[in-house]
Amino acid sequence: MTAREAREPSLLQALTPLAFLVVLLALAVYLFGEDASYGPNQVSLMLCAGVAAIIGVRNGLDWGDLQRVLVDGISLAVVPIFILLAVGGLIGTWILSGTVPTLIVYGLELLHPSYFYPAACLICAIVAMSIGSSWTVAGTLGVALIGVAQGLEMSPAIPAGAVISGAYFGDKISPLSDTTNIAPAAAGSELFAHIRHMTWTTVPSLLIALVLFTAIGLGSGAPPGEAEAFGDLPAVLGEHFDLGWHLLIPMVVVFVLAVIGFPAYPSILVGALLGAVFAVVFQPDIVVALADQPALSRPMALLAGSWSALSDGYRASTGNPAVDDLLTRGGMVSMLNTVWLIVCAMGFGAMMEATGLLERMIRSVLKAAKSTGSLIAATIGTAAASNVVAADQYMSIVLTGRLYKPEYERRGLAPVNLSRALEDGGTITSPLVPWNTCGAYMAATLGVATFDYLPFAFFNLVNPLLAVVLGYAGFKVLREPGARVVPGTPPAEAGPGHRTG
Repeated sequence: MTAREAREPSLLQALTPLAFLVVLLALAVYLFGEDASYGPNQVSLMLCAGVAAIIGVRNGLDWGDLQRVLVDGISLAVVPIFILLAVGGLIGTWILSGTVPTLIVYGLELLHPSYFYPAACLICAIVAMSIGSSWTVAGTLGVALIGVAQGLEMSPAIPAGAVISGAYFGDKISPLSDTTNIAPAAAGSELFAHIRHMTWTTVPSLLIALVLFTAIGLGSGAPPGEAEAFGDLPAVLGEHFDLGWHLLIPMVVVFVLAVIGFPAYPSILVGALLGAVFAVVFQPDIVVALADQPALSRPMALLAGSWSALSDGYRASTGNPAVDDLLTRGGMVSMLNTVWLIVCAMGFGAMMEATGLLERMIRSVLKAAKSTGSLIAATIGTAAASNVVAADQYMSIVLTGRLYKPEYERRGLAPVNLSRALEDGGTITSPLVPWNTCGAYMAATLGVATFDYLPFAFFNLVNPLLAVVLGYAGFKVLREPGARVVPGTPPAEAGPGHRTG
């Protein structure tokens, strides 16, 4: 039986791999707790990809075709994987060079605990807006802000939520962002019309997030007994590193490259290599100590130490256990478990799409969406669910846009409604899924488990809910000029019919 003669999957078949995944992931958490993401989750995703493949073969699909789709699906993660490895190297060399310690010291001087959370959120929002990359912001400013938070005796989960909230807000309203360009392209809307339309959900969500972060900051203090853990952190860092504003140059270079449109991977790699150069120039004794090879000449020891920071990260030995734990981070090797998770997740998502199981689930949802509000809610829910199943925000946006676009056109709805819903449900929820490329990246980069920061990623939690409420209320739901209203749908505002094809 050829692939063309393959039977269409039933709804029960479509739900079977997802049900297996839920059961296996829950069992993994029960058996292994926080260690579930260090192998058990990957095994769960691989087994469920196998279940999807078995269903596809049973319905008449050819295994050779499925295998090729599997390879193509995983290939979509190659660029994110290289970015992730580059960020690991960057963290290692920026600690070794004194860039991160300098940021921590300056942050401790400027940011008071009572307003740290909203300030961190706003800083990340502004920078992400200017460079259009939530990943770059998290991998640079985010790492430093987590360090500052730990220096202020704060649990890292809330600062991680603030960093992610700000980074994703700025990313979403920046015309430089890749997903902000992909969403209108998938929906057929114009870029700046899409950004303007998105502000009705993103700006109120950010304001709500800032209020919540401010309330937490004003109502919390350092836990008793922990203030002594770091000692006088600025003094400890100043004793072991040659600190100064000049060490912030690698970060400035990365941001400038991002602003001028340089791709993320080479930008971060340049920043990592520049950090290694700065380490050799300004922290030579620390670099030689990291190499830990007395038989080498000094030039070779400097090369070995900086190379080690790129591959294995920085290993602190300040004599203060809390500070050592704060600074012992980075290296490409620290990202390998996350790479494993991404590969397994992308394989599962590719198999679900190739066998038609994902599309079958979405069609069932679409049939139940009778009103305009329910259609927007279904779009947001489908995009969010695609982040769970397909494990990648790009697949979530493109796949959901492709499946829902004809229905939006049939109902005479302006394409900006679809493009906004794709962002509200797809992009913004992606860091909340541990095995999604974004969730895995944020957890690995910030050093905070996804489920730990999830309750505090206020912007990412509020935005989809607010978008659903506005959809049901019909607020800023635009129609194509002259479009015929489909019976059963409520009236909506006339809007621009911008299309890019």
